[in-house]
Amino acid sequence: MKPSAHDDAFSVAVVNPLQGPLGIIGPPAQLCTLLAAEEINAAGGILGREVRLVTVDGGLPPSVIAAQLHTLVSSGQAHSVIGTHTSSVRKAVAPALAGRVPYVYTSLYEGGERDPGVFVTGETPDTQLLPALTVLEQECRVRGWFLVGNDYVWPRSTARQIRAHLAADDRALSGEAYVPLGCNDFIAVLNRLERSSATGVVVLLVGQDAVEFHRQFADRGLHHRMVRLSPLMDENMLLATGAAASEELYVGAAYFSALPTQGSLDFTACYTRRFGPEAPVVGTMAESCYEGLHLLAALTKAAGGSSVPELCGVADNLVIAGPRGTQHFKAHHTAQQNYLAKANGLEFDVLISL
Repeated sequence: MKPSAHDDAFSVAVVNPLQGPLGIIGPPAQLCTLLAAEEINAAGGILGREVRLVTVDGGLPPSVIAAQLHTLVSSGQAHSVIGTHTSSVRKAVAPALAGRVPYVYTSLYEGGERDPGVFVTGETPDTQLLPALTVLEQECRVRGWFLVGNDYVWPRSTARQIRAHLAADDRALSGEAYVPLGCNDFIAVLNRLERSSATGVVVLLVGQDAVEFHRQFADRGLHHRMVRLSPLMDENMLLATGAAASEELYVGAAYFSALPTQGSLDFTACYTRRFGPEAPVVGTMAESCYEGLHLLAALTKAAGGSSVPELCGVADNLVIAGPRGTQHFKAHHTAQQNYLAKANGLEFDVLISL
């Protein structure tokens, strides 16, 4: 019996956070993934098969997510995995998949991912955060950095890279403070900041945790003596933070909704036409899901198949174009342009390319 169109669909498990600290970016991430799926299906799908999205909540505990994906893949209900989520989730998911299906990880992260079948599209500190540190040291005369982060792999690993970056000039961080995911009380951290000699703060906090920190930071008036730099601060987080709490806040990323490039303008127009002007604003984390699904379609088209070995065979020769511009794929990572932006009220002004 010939399978139905539904049975013959190419199923993509979408792992975006729908709860927890990073849940604030979940709604636009889901919409961006849906937009990409609709565009791919309008162009013939993946390998002639309709793309079907299967939602997995990326805000659940990593072990639960990994178990759900293992079941979906083992039962043939998911032919690939994609999403923006924490590195803790990725660290649990990649071994559970064990290279059986392609896994497109779209979040900014600490770098170094080498698990089989994992294709990475997000920013990494070497091209996103470290150049931004140098710019702010020169332009804002930052001479001492204090780091505040959530206590898990991304902030901890990124901190090691920052320490090495500073050590090259015989410098060190003025201090470091780590809090659990879901933290909403930063009194102790802010007390340490006030006592420090730092004039810059690197913020490696996730989602709503970052929002709470920025509000409490501004309530103390610390923005008058310190600049803040974050690699994870999208437009929805900025709206939640508020204009009064975002003075002297800088962000490094590969995409901003205000990015004045043709690719970005075209994407924003498509998103608004499809979901309306009241839809959640798209930031770098959400937009990465759009690029990630299109990357999967491009890989399968170039390979003529969807197995991990087939995709690996064509990945390093792949060049794709999207809202972030032209990207070259190498060592299972995309090379992309990064930018430094400054919060201006409830929007970002893109200042320079990094």
